[in-house]
Amino acid sequence: MRQFDLTPFRRSTIGFDRLFDMLETSARQSAADNYPPFNLERLADDRYRITLAVAGFSRDEIEITAQQNLLQVKGNKAEKEGSNASFLHLGIANRSFERRFELADFVRVDDARLNDGLLTIELVREVPEAMKPKTVAIKTGAPLAAIEGGRDESAAA
Repeated sequence: MRQFDLTPFRRSTIGFDRLFDMLETSARQSAADNYPPFNLERLADDRYRITLAVAGFSRDEIEITAQQNLLQVKGNKAEKEGSNASFLHLGIANRSFERRFELADFVRVDDARLNDGLLTIELVREVPEAMKPKTVAIKTGAPLAAIEGGRDESAAA
């Protein structure tokens, strides 16, 4: 896979360090292990779903951790002791894994379910009211600063 050098962009931008770090991390991870396979879906403008194929894992063997802008899914497969079976072909991966997903601001985990070997994680983006855009009413008349100063500029003219 081709590696991109983001140094020229880092020199000419301010405050985008997290974005560049995320791009570089993503490029490194995509070249690495692709286990377990997963789907990303956008269900609505503010709802998302991650589905991971975790066949052979029980609920107790999977751990989901959500912190500030990171969702981490770990699967720890315990070694089976006392098994006398010898595999002629081992095609079902039962190895431990760790998958990380970078989350945007205000994205939180809403639900997680394991059903038929698929782990489904529901995400929702909830922007606080203070951060949402709001319409400002336009009024007529003199600015507040002119009125509060005790001097009405329209009367002076």
